[in-house]
Amino acid sequence: MTYRPKNTKERILHRLKIAQGHLKKVSQMVEDDIYCIDILHQSQAVRRAIEEIDNLILETHLKGCVSEAISKGKKDEAIAEVMNVFKKSN
Repeated sequence: MTYRPKNTKERILHRLKIAQGHLKKVSQMVEDDIYCIDILHQSQAVRRAIEEIDNLILETHLKGCVSEAISKGKKDEAIAEVMNVFKKSN
């Protein structure tokens, strides 16, 4: 039977465990002197897993916190906060 996370927090934690597993695999591959291209493929899986986590967190934030801030008349502050995250990631 496949594990089905019940809520957003469980989904995020589940995806973090997946990312940790991928990262642990990368470390083991480096220790075992595995072919570099194979390590890069596994490393890309880590990056994709983290991106999925970020997307889930962002979606949750937009639906909850940002939506609430807009309804309270704090649209500009909410947008600036989200934009600041993207400016830091570049």
